[in-house]
This record gives sequence, C-alpha cells and structure tokens, in this order.
Amino acid sequence: MTHIVVIGAGITGVTTAYNLVQLGYQVTVLDRQFYPAMETSFANGGQLSACNAEVWNSVGTVFKGLKWMLKADAPLLVNPKPSWHKYSWMGEFIHAIGKYRENTIETTRLAIEARKYLFAMAEKESIQFDLEKRGILHFFHDRHSFEANAQTNKLLVEGGLERYSVTPEEIRNIEPTLQGKYYGGFYTPSDATGDIHKFTRGLAAACSRQGVTFIQGATLQAVRHLSDGIQLNIKHVDNGDDFLKADSIVVCAGVGSRDIASMLGDRINVYPVKGYSITVHLDDELSVEGAPWVSLLDESAKIVTSRLGRDRFRVAGTAEFNGNNKDIRADRINPLVEWTRRNFKVSTARVTPWAGLRPMMPDMMPRVMKGKNPRVFYNTGHGHLGWTLSAVTATTVAQLVAHQYPS
Repeated sequence: MTHIVVIGAGITGVTTAYNLVQLGYQVTVLDRQFYPAMETSFANGGQLSACNAEVWNSVGTVFKGLKWMLKADAPLLVNPKPSWHKYSWMGEFIHAIGKYRENTIETTRLAIEARKYLFAMAEKESIQFDLEKRGILHFFHDRHSFEANAQTNKLLVEGGLERYSVTPEEIRNIEPTLQGKYYGGFYTPSDATGDIHKFTRGLAAACSRQGVTFIQGATLQAVRHLSDGIQLNIKHVDNGDDFLKADSIVVCAGVGSRDIASMLGDRINVYPVKGYSITVHLDDELSVEGAPWVSLLDESAKIVTSRLGRDRFRVAGTAEFNGNNKDIRADRINPLVEWTRRNFKVSTARVTPWAGLRPMMPDMMPRVMKGKNPRVFYNTGHGHLGWTLSAVTATTVAQLVAHQYPS
C-alpha cells in the first residue's frame, strides 16, 4: 500500500490525512506536539468566514501599519527589530498588492467551497464542535470605513458570496446583545462558527479509527531521497532518534513549513504572524444571556467573536509581526477584555488568554502544490483563514498526490 507521511497535526494536516485515507492510502501523521491541534488550531477566533476572504495586500493596510507602529494596543503591530525574513516578506507583501483583486475573489470562492467539505466531514464522522450556522455580522462605527468596505463587498459578491448591507436597526435585530451605536454593517448569512480544536481532535480520532498512525512528540531532523521513496530521520522527545520511510510526504506544518521546505530544497516563505484570543467563561445566567450568538467582526478594532456552546465566548484579534514569539502579552490581551466589557453585559471574571502563530504567505494565498522533488507536496500558508480554507485545500492536495501516486 502506498505510504504517505503528513507533517503537521493541525487543521490542515488532519484534514489532509483524512482525505488521503479515504482514497485508500496508508497514512502517518508526524507532529512535534503530543496531541493534535495544540498550536495554531487550538483557540483561534472560531469563524468559518468567507466574508473575511479579503487579502491584506493593499496600500491602505500599509499606511495603517505605519500609523499603528507606535501604538502598543494597535490591531497591527510590527516589532522594528531588524530581521531579513520579516523585511523580505514585507517586500513581497507589497509586490503582491497588484494581485489584491484576483486573490480576494479566488479566496472567496475557495472559502465557499470549503464549507461543503467541512460540514460533510463533520456529519459523516459525527463530530460535535459547537457549530453555529447563524452567519457573521460585520459592523462599522463610521461612514468612511463602511463605504470602503462596500467596495470590498463587491469583490466578495463577485466571488459568489451572499453578503448584504444592514442598517443600525437591522444590526440590533440580528444581534440584540450588542451595546454600542454603529453606522451600518454587512451580514453574511451563510457563514458559520465552531471550535477548531474540537473539530480537529474529532477528525483525528476518525482518522485513527480508519487506520491513520499518529506519531506525536516528534520532529523531522533530516530527509534522504531514495530511488524508491523518502527516508525521514525523526527525533522523539522521549525515545531518541528513529527512521521512517514513505513513498511521499505532504508538508502541513504551519509556521514550521518554511524550515522544512528549505530542508527539502523548496522555498515556502511563511512568516509567523501572532494572533491573540480570549475565551470568556459564561459562569452566570446574566453572562449567558448577555453574550452574542451571532458571530461578529468589529472593523475598527479588528476583533472577531464566536459563541462556543452555551458557556463559552471566544474573542480574538490583532496581528503581531514578532518572529516565532508566542508570549502572551498583557497589553495585547487587555484590549480584548475591555472590548468585551464595553460591548456586552458579560462578566470577564474568568478569562483564558491564548496566542498563536498564523502561517502567512506574502500574497495571503495558501500553497497547495508539488515540491521540486516529485515525492514532496505542500498544503500550508493559510494565514488567518486556515480554519476556513483547510477542508478544500486538503481535498486538492490529496488529488495531487493521487494523480502522482495512485493508491
């Protein structure tokens, strides 16, 4: 049986493994953490959001980034410390501004397609992950930002998304718990939310039932290309070195993909962009009633929300360019807590903070492709839309593998 090794047990790695085992392959998943979904797939914003498909490559984003550089609580923060990787990535980011329109439309199409695959997986494998199909409400505090987003909305609609403008009165009707005053908004009824960690762990369990082997707590040290396959030198945290032979490998390693690609002779210019979240525990009835069920996106604060079951409320946001730093900073968490208190009648007495690294490509497009070596494939670089896009990119990379190495 053809043996495929998937590197990475986050959302992209597990969905890839699932698609491959469905096609009849022997599949092994290798991950440095002891359990699946322990890094970027642990506590993200929870949105399955085609409405958030706009790529960041625009002149406006560049100017906002420059303006925000000196504000510690800004939605976008860049550590000015010199780094060749960071500044070369930013140079490629600026170069990709010319593809803003086509990449936004293509990402929208991918996000819409991905929903069907993800919901089908969840239904087939009976995965419970606090799914809410109540849409996403994007609201604005001023006319200028609302009208600017109206231009973005045209691209999202061109990509096939149903997303329409709503008045302040309609905003209050869609989500009555919101406390503020808003100029207007856009509503996407077909978008959804869910707990990425629960979904990934549930799908990983389904993979195991179907014969997928998970090697956790192990890192890839070296690769040797053989005439009849690939030999992987792996290091176990507990048990020393080991060797693993495969017919092919698929790299789904998130922010680690750049180093692994370099080891394999490829260039995948992923940069780790840190995001923060808080999980607000709704421990009293007033908080349960005061937290929103409809997913929200506050344009001015760049904050998103998701209701995860009756007693949890996820609030996430910010983008921080600071290398592979996963420190949870109080000055980045506090704005999320204050925003929650300001907009909802919810107690923040018990809040769990988290920080994760989004694997961003300069053009904001995932890399689903073959490597230079015909036995190497990639499914990585999804940035802030890994949860949204993973189900469709996993299907695509599995088809690439099947075309090259029929099971």
